[in-house]
Amino acid sequence: MDIQILKKVDEFTKQSQRGFARLTLALIFILLVFLWSYTSHGDIPNNTFLIIGAVFGAYMAMNIGANDVANNVGPAVGSKALTVFWAIIIASVFEAAGAFIAGGDVVRTIKKGIIDPALISNPDIFIWAMTAALLSAALWLNFATSIGAPVSTTHSIVGGVMGAGIAAAGFEIVAWGTMGKIAASWIISPLLGGIVAAGFLYYIKRNIIFKDDMIENAKKFVPILIGIMSWAFSTYLILKGIKKLIKVEFLTAAGVGLLIAIGIYILVKPMLEKTANKLENNRGSVNSLFTIPLIFAAALLSFAHGANDVANAIGPLAAISDAVMGNGISSKVEIPFWVMAVGAIGISLGLALYGPKLIKTVGSEITELDQIRAFSIAMAASITVIIASQLGLPVSSTHVAVGGVFGVGFLREWLDSTEENLLKQTRESFKKNKKELEEYQNEFNSLQALEIKKKKEYERIVGLFQLIEDKEELLKEEKKDFKSVKKIKYVKRDAIKKIVAAWVITVPIAATLSAGIFFMIKGIMAS
Repeated sequence: MDIQILKKVDEFTKQSQRGFARLTLALIFILLVFLWSYTSHGDIPNNTFLIIGAVFGAYMAMNIGANDVANNVGPAVGSKALTVFWAIIIASVFEAAGAFIAGGDVVRTIKKGIIDPALISNPDIFIWAMTAALLSAALWLNFATSIGAPVSTTHSIVGGVMGAGIAAAGFEIVAWGTMGKIAASWIISPLLGGIVAAGFLYYIKRNIIFKDDMIENAKKFVPILIGIMSWAFSTYLILKGIKKLIKVEFLTAAGVGLLIAIGIYILVKPMLEKTANKLENNRGSVNSLFTIPLIFAAALLSFAHGANDVANAIGPLAAISDAVMGNGISSKVEIPFWVMAVGAIGISLGLALYGPKLIKTVGSEITELDQIRAFSIAMAASITVIIASQLGLPVSSTHVAVGGVFGVGFLREWLDSTEENLLKQTRESFKKNKKELEEYQNEFNSLQALEIKKKKEYERIVGLFQLIEDKEELLKEEKKDFKSVKKIKYVKRDAIKKIVAAWVITVPIAATLSAGIFFMIKGIMAS
């Protein structure tokens, strides 16, 4: 057998073994959740759907970890500030910490208020609807992850709840105004994320990269950027991440965040100057100054994500638990600790087992990233959510982060288009100067062939000789310029098409799946 075939068979075997190991660990987690929910609620009447809901909640949480968390750490991995291994470790720890510490002890069971639970009078119907919503959202996320499409987990569960609600009580149950805002977020989120990320990247390029002394300018502007990052994340975490511990208004959060930012600026500036003095004056050195801030950004984004998006996994599960335990329907419920644990552990486990695929998609398969570009995307992710929340605009953290990746990629294209013009100008100048050089050489050769009798002819030969030397030197420089002009780096259009298509169909697909699952459950229970 050919040695190459043996190598391919060996690699396929290894991949299969790794895939089987991941599936086994995922199934073990689901089995543990099943056993816990069964043993702890075995004596409760009508506990079947609580147990089923716990299993589906665990499955949903793992899919959130596999798909959504990539947005927080993908840019850091793509820029090589973090390896995939350390990105998973950091994100897993901070996602779980965000969920446990600041996940909130009360959540809306009907995500984003898209349906009116008062129109479902039968608790059993409500339980079936929430079960269908959980399973449909998880199935869609599973499929999206398998094809490498980062989609909004919030939109997935929104679609699931909407579809099950329509199946249970008709179209009048849906708050169509809210759904319109969610549809608007398909445009608002990536657009805002892209603009903010591109704005930061352009600011960095203009004030640092495009300067002759990059290191000196970096010492001045990088501490300012770190201060802005500190303000943004402090404000973001105070508003969103620690709302379980304390609830404050925006101005208070922004004021406290500003004080924290000033403190960090004063602390970081001398440390950064000391580091920068040892670096060479090139872009790679400037990039290295953003590595540590980028790691902190990835950790803080993961904490905030765990605090906010854990409800996507456990909101419907908490609703099922409340309906079963209290035999009624509530719009807001207390979250039992075991339900929170299912969400927090499931998200971290899903990231560890299946997250690398989406991390690579966000980090490297849309456009090439370095630390500066990844830092700009992290800034966009936090600042855009703050701006949007204060303006009452619906945004998706997934769409914002991926939109930020698009933004820095398209900015690179625009900046490189100026280099393309330089390329054209250099080519035209090269042709013109080469033609003039040939004319000088021909004239020089013609004069040399004649017998020089006049001083004027001698001076012309000397002048031509100097012109030829100058032109040859100019052509050498233009050749260097011609080679140094970079080709345009395009954002990968196939990746854009796939991701945008997945965004647009997320809600309708999840809704359709959910309605189908609801009718299947209803048919089984009625028989």
